[in-house]
Amino acid sequence: MKKKLLWSVAAIAVVGGFVVGMPNLGLLDDDGDKDGKADAADMATTAAGLDQVKVPPVEWGKCPAAPDGFQVDPGQTCGTVSVPLDYRHPEGRKIEIAVSRIAATDKAKRRGVLLLNPGGPGNEGLNQPSLFDQTASKAEKAAYDRIGFDPRGVGHSTPVTCGLDPDETMPPYPYPDKDGSIDKNVAHAKDAAQRCAKNSGDLLPYITTANTARDMDLVRRALGEEKISYWGNSYGTYLGAAYATLFPGHTDRMTLDSAVDPEKIWYGVFSQQSKGVAVRFPDVAAYAAQHQDEVGFGATPEAVTTAYTELLGRLDDKALTVPGAAVKLDGNILRYLTSSLLTADQQFPMLTQVWRATADLADGKATDEETAALQQILVLASPSANTSPGVPEDNAIAAAYAVACDDVSWPKDVKVYERNVARDRAQYPLTAGSQADIWPCAFWADKPVEKPVEITDKGRHNILILQNERDPNATLDSGKGMHKALGKRSTMVTVEAGGHGVYGNPGAGECASKLADAYMVDGKLPAHDTHCAAPAE
Repeated sequence: MKKKLLWSVAAIAVVGGFVVGMPNLGLLDDDGDKDGKADAADMATTAAGLDQVKVPPVEWGKCPAAPDGFQVDPGQTCGTVSVPLDYRHPEGRKIEIAVSRIAATDKAKRRGVLLLNPGGPGNEGLNQPSLFDQTASKAEKAAYDRIGFDPRGVGHSTPVTCGLDPDETMPPYPYPDKDGSIDKNVAHAKDAAQRCAKNSGDLLPYITTANTARDMDLVRRALGEEKISYWGNSYGTYLGAAYATLFPGHTDRMTLDSAVDPEKIWYGVFSQQSKGVAVRFPDVAAYAAQHQDEVGFGATPEAVTTAYTELLGRLDDKALTVPGAAVKLDGNILRYLTSSLLTADQQFPMLTQVWRATADLADGKATDEETAALQQILVLASPSANTSPGVPEDNAIAAAYAVACDDVSWPKDVKVYERNVARDRAQYPLTAGSQADIWPCAFWADKPVEKPVEITDKGRHNILILQNERDPNATLDSGKGMHKALGKRSTMVTVEAGGHGVYGNPGAGECASKLADAYMVDGKLPAHDTHCAAPAE
């Protein structure tokens, strides 16, 4: 075997990221109604309260410092918009929403603003215009001011915290013990819920998707626009659908990339990821087999899967100490790294060399370069790695908890999670039951202040859904769920590819990207659902 490190420490990308979910359990809401949802009419009174809120124009200026290593476009400027904490009382306490802008490159071709959301929940979005421009077409940049924002509770928008240390949130998903027990996860969930309430209890009930959608409409007004176009990834697809439901008259063109099933938020969205990883894993196993001289895990996908599973078992029995890392490299950390790096084919060289370096460390023969790379990736894989200076280190996970727990009620009975974990472990062993495990939401201090928005087909046909067939985070079933909910409002483009995120990717992704550009720039929305096949090799 040729032992060669295919990636350098300097080239490691942040692999942390968040998307949540699990199967629909037919739970009762707080009023005893099965799967209670609030439709647009039910929420009209709250939305109408926005008319009472005065919204001055954004004063653009310098942006706050970005996370370490992130390059902000010099043309990006920032400002704030003041919004009510509780829209039921719009005259009450206000919070600040941080917004950013990169202006359209051609004033003559400018058609409006494009709001961007990178997903999450809990991900900062203030620098999303700079990131989006790395893959956006020239025509799209000419047509729109790209607008980013940190959603309420996130980053520079009145951030929440639970007072958790970074090593307590790594991995961010709760993984059962090797025997399947979730006792430690239950204890952590109880403790985290109490600490969240203690540190941010005055904010948490209002950190919801519906309120963030209302914030978006005040941002629209602060920008002086009658309508907004929107581009959302992952969790951002649900946020966009909520906005389009609450404010259909102010919704222009909308693209939802890698969609969340609105009927399964949130415990229902998470466990779909177990199936997603199972469907996606053969792609990286095939890659490793093709590069066996460098990876050394076998010459067939089956042999690679066996070698990887055996390595997990070794780490489950004995965690590895990586010099300079705050956490030990055990089986669950490797499972998390693998799931995170399955999100793009371009990350396969990195992922397979993580496997190689871990196996070498377990055998006591890791090189200094391998050890240093493992140490660095353990730092960068933490949810705190993408946190901006001055923001609480646990903000990403705290905000994710807030949205997941305050959008909708979760089951309180620990036995529900024990049963689901056992079933998940048997059906999808690669993820070891993590996606079915318990969250602090089971012990959350407050109940949702309103029911989640019911996404429906009421409105114009102005939403494009992009969906990879082998997405490990937002599965094909999840994307179909969003399409079903939106009905005649949406057209869906399925892509014969793996990974989380369609736009800007090579291969079949190029076909979908062209369709998205044609719609967002020229208004040419495909009349029917479309499939983008993988190019012939």
